[in-house]
Amino acid sequence: MLSFVVLTMGNRPVELEASLRSALDQEDVDVEIVLVGNGVPPEWTAPIADDRIRTFPLPENLGVPAGRNYGVREAKGDVIVFLDDDGYYPSLGLGLRLQKMFDVDPSLGIVSFQVRDPDGGPAQRRHVPRLIVGDPDRSSQVTTFLGGASAVRKAAFEAGGGLPENFFFAHEETDLAWQAINAGYRIVYDAECVMCHPATPPTRHEGFYRYNARNRVWLAKRNLPWPIAIGYLGVWIGMTVVRERRPAALKPWFKGFAEGCRTDAGPRRPISWRTAWRMTRAGRPPII
Repeated sequence: MLSFVVLTMGNRPVELEASLRSALDQEDVDVEIVLVGNGVPPEWTAPIADDRIRTFPLPENLGVPAGRNYGVREAKGDVIVFLDDDGYYPSLGLGLRLQKMFDVDPSLGIVSFQVRDPDGGPAQRRHVPRLIVGDPDRSSQVTTFLGGASAVRKAAFEAGGGLPENFFFAHEETDLAWQAINAGYRIVYDAECVMCHPATPPTRHEGFYRYNARNRVWLAKRNLPWPIAIGYLGVWIGMTVVRERRPAALKPWFKGFAEGCRTDAGPRRPISWRTAWRMTRAGRPPII
């Protein structure tokens, strides 16, 4: 069985219905949907009545990682498929493809999907989790994944410790990815697995620059050997200054960076140097 974990704030009912239908209609595979309402009234319900949908309204918005962790705990399947509430699958064969991929390769821990603009616009660089993006239609091994467009073996999710709930939003997938790799699992970007999602900028989220910087520091503090962590953060300071330049972006970013340095990131679980080398061979050394 595939367990689709859909996280929503209940404010996009039309898009949510399309998301749910694209999961329910998957062919030749058993599916369930764990629908988590993050910060919704207790009477809130799914826009579709189907016995395969189980709804869990949470009165408080716990953030993306905590909401998804809640859904995984309730899921019955061995493979968890994360779906954004404003995304949908154009192919009804996606589920069967995923089931076969995980069945034939026990080392496969996570599959990151290709994200396409439903209006036909170009692929966004951030949606292809490679250092050198290249052709979005090319599949490859990677070292991170897209949270709302991915499938995770439940055993790999648990081996990686789940998503870090204190992150609230941003970089929680990379934290899990590095720990899953450290546990011996592989991550692939599979261009044949497609999710359609509107082309929206990440800066639309309130507090984007703060969370982006704070969680970047926490990611390094939690997961990297100290020599690598220092290099990783130095590289990202330089890249951010070159990319952003605008004081309106740099000021909250550096405030978030300082917050990450002075606050507790949670349990420290440094990956091994062997894992760092595996990530380097996969095309993305953990300094960038």
